[in-house]
Amino acid sequence: MSDRSFLNWPFFEPRHKALADDLDAWCAANLPVDHSDVDAACRDLVVALGDAGWLQHSGGALDVRTLCLIRETLARHDGLADFAFAMQGLGTGAISLFGTQAQKDAWLPLTRSGQAISAFALTEPQSGSDVASSTMSAALDGDEFVLNGQKTWISNGGIADVYTVFARSEDVAGARGLSAFVVPADTPGLEVTERLQVIAPHPLATLTFTDCRVPASALLGERGKGFGIAMSVLDVFRSTVAAAALGFARRALDEALTRVTTRQVQGAALAELQLVQGHIAEMAVDVDASALLIYRAAWTKDSGAPRVTREAAMAKLFATDQAQKVIDAAVQLHGGDGVRSGQMVESLYREIRALRIYEGASDVQKIVIARQTLADFAGGK
Repeated sequence: MSDRSFLNWPFFEPRHKALADDLDAWCAANLPVDHSDVDAACRDLVVALGDAGWLQHSGGALDVRTLCLIRETLARHDGLADFAFAMQGLGTGAISLFGTQAQKDAWLPLTRSGQAISAFALTEPQSGSDVASSTMSAALDGDEFVLNGQKTWISNGGIADVYTVFARSEDVAGARGLSAFVVPADTPGLEVTERLQVIAPHPLATLTFTDCRVPASALLGERGKGFGIAMSVLDVFRSTVAAAALGFARRALDEALTRVTTRQVQGAALAELQLVQGHIAEMAVDVDASALLIYRAAWTKDSGAPRVTREAAMAKLFATDQAQKVIDAAVQLHGGDGVRSGQMVESLYREIRALRIYEGASDVQKIVIARQTLADFAGGK
């Protein structure tokens, strides 16, 4: 059983602990699911999460501590369940934060109940972390925008019912030219042109927009403010990526503890060896340090901070990198069983790697942290 003493930290209110307890019980009864058909599994998970009421937290007022607790708990039980929940929040995050009442009324009840699947379409083939270099166009033609271009590495691509799409609507270079749009998946001119396969299977796709027309009412927020919208959404959800990594790390530590206390070597448990104890100590420190950074960022945002870019970047950088180390140590402590297909630690080893890349790779987080730290220093001189 994972250490749950962190729920008594001052970052949390009683409602957070109650939610974590209820969700852990639900996960124990319903997870993991069969992953043999990933698309079907994700659709079923969205329905199950919606029926149970957990998706109510993915739209509307976004409490970051709640989002982090949900992602951490789901990831500890089933990485695909975490993915299904996270994409519902990320996919409609811009609608929750910047949408008109009509946009919210049209989509949030569906996504929060599990009746519709959402996706966040930001990355392009030639502009991954460099969002300001996006080239997909959105030309105004009368009372419609005409979208042309490609998006790739889109989570839920191919199974989503609605996409939040970012495209260049203004004839200026850089961040100032981007706008955000709500695009239903059945819009003519929107095509799923490639399904992408990765080491930990999830629904991923490349989308191609060819003279794809959406009404002017599909515009999210102000025209030309799409970059700020994207960054605001990522500011909220970046901490939750760290929380998912923490969930994986906690599960890896649990699996390692079970292994070293039950595996006998030369008549004694592995846990009696000092080198093994050293591994366990480092894993426990990394887990707690990650949790402190994550829930500091989440608490700061929930306390009214307009942006937590630096705090969220620190949480994502540290938690994802350290989770990789914790899981690697768990694999090592399992010996040959650690790399056997179907073993939990083997699955975690595949699951964690992508988290150090998506929603801002680790190197990008270092740049974000350094720039803000230098700016704060210069401003305080």
